[in-house]
Amino acid sequence: MIEYGSVAQAEAALGRALSRWELKWFEWTADVSDFNLYMMNFVFLLIIYTIAPLPSYILDVYKVSSFEKYRLQPGVHNTKASAIQCYLDTMKLFIFLVFPLNIVSWPTFKMIGVSAGIPLPSVRIVVLQLFTYFIIEDYLNYWLHRWLHSEWGYNKIHYMHHEFTAPQSYAAAYSHFAEMLILGIPTFMGPALVPGHMITFWLWIALRQLEAIDTHSGYDFPFSLTKLIPLYGGPEYHDYHHFIGGKSQSNFASVFTYCDWLYGTDKGFRYHKDLLRKTRKTKTTWRDGSSEEGSASYENSKTTNGKDL
Repeated sequence: MIEYGSVAQAEAALGRALSRWELKWFEWTADVSDFNLYMMNFVFLLIIYTIAPLPSYILDVYKVSSFEKYRLQPGVHNTKASAIQCYLDTMKLFIFLVFPLNIVSWPTFKMIGVSAGIPLPSVRIVVLQLFTYFIIEDYLNYWLHRWLHSEWGYNKIHYMHHEFTAPQSYAAAYSHFAEMLILGIPTFMGPALVPGHMITFWLWIALRQLEAIDTHSGYDFPFSLTKLIPLYGGPEYHDYHHFIGGKSQSNFASVFTYCDWLYGTDKGFRYHKDLLRKTRKTKTTWRDGSSEEGSASYENSKTTNGKDL
């Protein structure tokens, strides 16, 4: 809730006129408690998770042929029933796990200094904080994800997320409840260490969810704007991780690929990419399945030098 009783009081306290966006924020949130604003991130989570996966869901379950050339595992599709069940199971986790956690975590976020008032942060500050959140999340997530691929971590927890060897967007958050708790730590660590405005927090939760949905889409579109982001892993990078499955010791990256490169856990993927380049020279690719040689090359990328997969 904004601490000032009127726009005039706010402008007097700041020593300047409010910007257009600050006036809008004042109008929208003057009578809304900080707790209710904080809980809006959960509302945004449900909306994004429900709507954003729909395009790739339609392409996948209805096997839209005109987009099959962008399918990372061509000819392999999820059923409508499995996708809907995945959505329902994940929504249950959101409602019965994430929602209560949001409620009990509010005092902590209030204590560390998340602001919901005026002034609003500049675009530069928002961008810098979001970048910081991505770096913190990416590094911590890498090591936790890598641990989840230990024998115990995978067999007890992470196996559930890998039920989809051909990823689909609704499986972005599909996981064991323990995994959702564990991988939630990196997501909230950035805002905890570098607290910002509530708007920045909303944007962070939205962008992180959209990124996860994108990398689990099962489609690699050459016109995607994410290809302009340096070191962004994307759907192809994470699809390989799911295709290999529980034995995978490659491509643990959450968003960016620098950790896999730095710690040598992208060798299997790079070997696979080298095979693709060789098969393209003979006009056989694993994407369109134009020959048995192309399919065999993709299979070889799983099995050759298996310790680096």
